[in-house]
Amino acid sequence: MAAAQEDHRLARVESSRFTVTTEVRRLLALWGGNASRVHAELVQRAAEDPDAPRYRRSTLHRAIRRDLTRGERAGLKSGEAARRAHDVFRQRPATHRNAVWEGDHKHVPVEVDVEGELATPWVTWFIDCATKAITGVAVTAHAPSRDAVLASLRIAITRTEPFGPVGGLPGQIRVDRGKEFLCRAVTAAMGAFAVPVTDLPAYSPHLKGTIEALNDAVEEMFLISPPLHRPPETHQRSARRPRGSTAHLRGVRGPAAGLGDLVEHPPSPVRAARKTPVEAWQADATPLTDVSAGQLATFALEDNGRTYTISTSGVRWRRRDYLAPWMNGRTGTKVSVRHLPHHDDTIEVFDAATGRHLGSAFLAAAASREQIRSVQAARTAAARRLKADLRAAEKLRRRRFEASTTAAPPRPLVAPTSAQAEEELAAAAQTDRRALARPDLVPHGPAPDTWARPRTARTSTPEEDHADDR
Repeated sequence: MAAAQEDHRLARVESSRFTVTTEVRRLLALWGGNASRVHAELVQRAAEDPDAPRYRRSTLHRAIRRDLTRGERAGLKSGEAARRAHDVFRQRPATHRNAVWEGDHKHVPVEVDVEGELATPWVTWFIDCATKAITGVAVTAHAPSRDAVLASLRIAITRTEPFGPVGGLPGQIRVDRGKEFLCRAVTAAMGAFAVPVTDLPAYSPHLKGTIEALNDAVEEMFLISPPLHRPPETHQRSARRPRGSTAHLRGVRGPAAGLGDLVEHPPSPVRAARKTPVEAWQADATPLTDVSAGQLATFALEDNGRTYTISTSGVRWRRRDYLAPWMNGRTGTKVSVRHLPHHDDTIEVFDAATGRHLGSAFLAAAASREQIRSVQAARTAAARRLKADLRAAEKLRRRRFEASTTAAPPRPLVAPTSAQAEEELAAAAQTDRRALARPDLVPHGPAPDTWARPRTARTSTPEEDHADDR
């Protein structure tokens, strides 16, 4: 005691106890959080090594509850999603409609009949975070690409029938790191409207919780409903239905029609303040920004920046010819081509100099009979119109005179009146004046007094010349 007091070693000595080490954590992860299996593993190791410590099962359970949090125990048992369920997150402040949209893909685990082949469709949609209104939806019978994203965005922005009233330009769009959302076509299309596309970190669904809640609600309340899944008797193959038969499946329009009802009447997890999304949208008085029809005509179209020339075969693009009725009479015109990704059956043609939209063109090799007839009809109408103009010009050029029985100057059959002659002469004079006019020539006004003016030249005297020589 005297030595302890002299050395100040009077603190309480903690008794040794079992703690969760890194090795124990790895064993818990290996056995899926089963503490009993971990204890059996430790007992087996202690039997092989006589110097290893031995612990009871209750000691291990008590140490796990003491040293590991609920989130860590859930993560070691079920993975990252279970661990994240015990985390705390900051809730984003309430915003107005069209402040932020969130977009995502959803795989529909339902087999549908697509031209005799089994396929599981995908849904691409966008949702407004403030009102929980689904702004745009696109369904594809295969894995989605950038054309599905652009089609869904076009529907989301458009507010005219049959799409409205939800829509307009958003202030921001949040997406995950999907390559379809971050491709050059999508970012360029939204960049033209000054709408930023925020790229969220990978494996972070909590950062776009609104669209993830919609996906979960659809999975739990819509995709398990009867008309989409197979009937119960089709889960087991029978001899009456051959392998690969699709007679029991619905077409891809079945899920699309069901999603239409879901957009109008979403499940309860995405409802806001006991209002439907449309009611919440209409109750918000925030002004909307609409896009004109002219801007939407070029929305979601890609342009490679090259210039093409209209020839007698149309526009040569990607080693294929494209025709349109409006191309008649425009050979030699320099144009630019824009197209929707993965849709090369039609293209949009613009004037290369002015950027004016000239019209659409279809693939000549796959043209239908109606399209071919429209080109022929336009060509025939142009030829008929030219013939009529030439015939009218020939009548104006031809002059008829009266038959004369005596020696006299020829007299025209139809002589113009004095008023008609004066009008024709005035029109000719006005045409000459327009040809001589120089609208770019504007006379200069007087120079301001503050400007420095050149000195007036004067003749030097012989004395001044002699001084300069010296």
